[in-house]
Order: sequence, then structure tokens, then C-alpha cells
Amino acid sequence: MRWNQLSEGSPATAPALFGTDVVTRTFDTPEFRGITFHEVRARSLVNRVPGASRMPFTWTVNPYRGCSHACVYCFARKTHSYLDLDTGIGFDTQIVVKVNAPELLRRELRATRWRGEHIAMGTNVDCYQRAEGRYRLMPGIIAALRDHANPFSILTKGTLILRDLELIRQAAAVTDVGVSVSVGSVDRAVWRTVEPGTPAPERRLDVVRALRGHGIPCGVLMAPVIPYLTDSPAQLRETVRAIAAAGAESVTPLALHLRPGAREWFMAWLAHHHPDLVRRYQVLYAGGAYAPTWYQRRITGQVHELAAEYGMGPVRPGTHRRPPRADEDDGDPEPEPAPEPLGTQLTLL
Repeated sequence: MRWNQLSEGSPATAPALFGTDVVTRTFDTPEFRGITFHEVRARSLVNRVPGASRMPFTWTVNPYRGCSHACVYCFARKTHSYLDLDTGIGFDTQIVVKVNAPELLRRELRATRWRGEHIAMGTNVDCYQRAEGRYRLMPGIIAALRDHANPFSILTKGTLILRDLELIRQAAAVTDVGVSVSVGSVDRAVWRTVEPGTPAPERRLDVVRALRGHGIPCGVLMAPVIPYLTDSPAQLRETVRAIAAAGAESVTPLALHLRPGAREWFMAWLAHHHPDLVRRYQVLYAGGAYAPTWYQRRITGQVHELAAEYGMGPVRPGTHRRPPRADEDDGDPEPEPAPEPLGTQLTLL
């Protein structure tokens, strides 16, 4: 693997992101069976989003690379190819762990060049995937952000975020904090095949309930809405109704996008599970990675109408709000940008 040449800029010429002291471990335990962890010491952690990106944030932190959630559509699969790792099953089972992430973040936040800008987490792979249960990197990361009063946001499909609820509350008392939970659909039959390593949709909505119960505003990123599988009017209604019942402050729909790396893996999955849809996908995505504008507008319009019906106001994509501080009233604070899937962030780990 060419890890010692990997960098944020040019893989061939810029300084390496990782040192050469890579430790590879495989744990033969039920929760990690079949998963290999590559423990590395990262040389940088706070990463700038490429200037061409349309994302509403500039800086990210990603303590992991690869993801055991095994979502068949994951846009981050391409990143594994930069390490000579497989972007299919390898992405799901070969997890790179930046074991020095908390200490490195503290060092970078102390640097005189750092201006305390918003940091988004969970925008590439999930920082609360199963590996986090073993490595416990996020408590140190959140504590560092809290201690520097640095604003941040978290996007996750993982229920493990509730372990760090008190740290999140402490951070919210001193800076802007936002949490978004990703729930594309509550259709269990679809969930079992497209997101086999994730908690069930209802468990993720329990996270929304728990956060709201502790006074932490939480929105839902309804992503991805999968054409012909989770986008019928009845399915959209069922999902939005469940999101509203969980107490989510907002719901933001995003239609499936298929960038290189993800596209090949997803289409192979589609051919196996839904061969009758292959041709329809070839037509729908003939123009590139994104579904046509008319389709995206249709889904967005339907979901926003349903959100209004169930008492949730639609917000622009990637928006969430921070919890009110103890010395504030419960008014409606200004929206804070939140993470959404970042397909262009391929070299930022």
C-alpha cells in the first residue's frame, strides 16, 4: 500500500498524511469478525474541503477511513483506492484508524494559524461506526473542541453518539454544536440490504428522541432517497411521519447520487437484488452522478410538503441549529451549516 506517499494534495509529491508505523490488527470477536483495522498515526487531522466543493462548510475531521456500515451507495468508497485498498468489500472491512486523532486535534486547534472555524464530522465516513466502540476517539475529539470552544457538527447513522451525550452538552454550553442523524427510509426490507452494517432506522430515530429529550436540537438528513425503492408517495409519507414523531426539528431530503467507486458497487448490488431496475437506473443516471434536476425537485417538494403537514419546517440542505445555552431563552437561533454527503471530499482523510 502506498500510504507513505498519500497526501491531501498530490499523492506523489506532497508530504505524507500517515507515518510508516502502520499496525494491522484483526479481532476475531462477534462484533468485529471479518474486519481488519489498520492503526495509523496521522500527520494532519483538520482538513480543508476542496474549493470547488458545494458543501456549506470548509473544514472537516475524519478519524476513520473505510466504514463497516457497508452502505452499498457510499460515496466515500473511492477514497480506499488511494491506499491500494479495494473499494467494494475492502471498504467495508479494511478500516483505517487514526489512533492519535484526539491529541493531534488539540495540537492543531492550538496553532496560531487556526481561526476557530466550524468543523464538520461524519461527512465522509461515519465517526460513530462500530470501530468507535473499540477505539473511543470521539470523546477526546469532542473534549478538544469543547475546551477550545470551537464550533462543530456531527452527522451519523450510529447510536453510539449517545455515549458522548454529556460531552456534547458541555460543548454546546460554550460553542455552536449541531447534530444530524441520517435516515433515508424506514422501509426495513430495503434497509437490511442497502445498509447492512447500520443500526435499524427506528434505532436511529430513538437517537433523535434521546437528543431532543436532553435539549439538544437534532435534524434528520433523509438520505439517500433511492429511486424506485424508497421514493413512492406512501414510502415518503411513512418516513417523514416517523421522523416527525421522533421529534426532529427538520428533515432534509437528498436523492441518491452515484459517483465513481460507489456507482460500480451499487450497480452490481442492483443487478443482483433488483435486475429489473438496472436499465431504469442507466437511463435516470445517464447524465452523470446525480439524478436529473426534475427528479430531485420532485422529491424535495414532496418531502417538504409532508414536513409542513407534520409540523416540521423545511430548511435548506445541510442546516441545523445549536442547542440553547443556559443563559439564553429558548428562541430560534440562527441556523448553522451542517454536514451532508460529501462526494468531492476524496483526499481529505
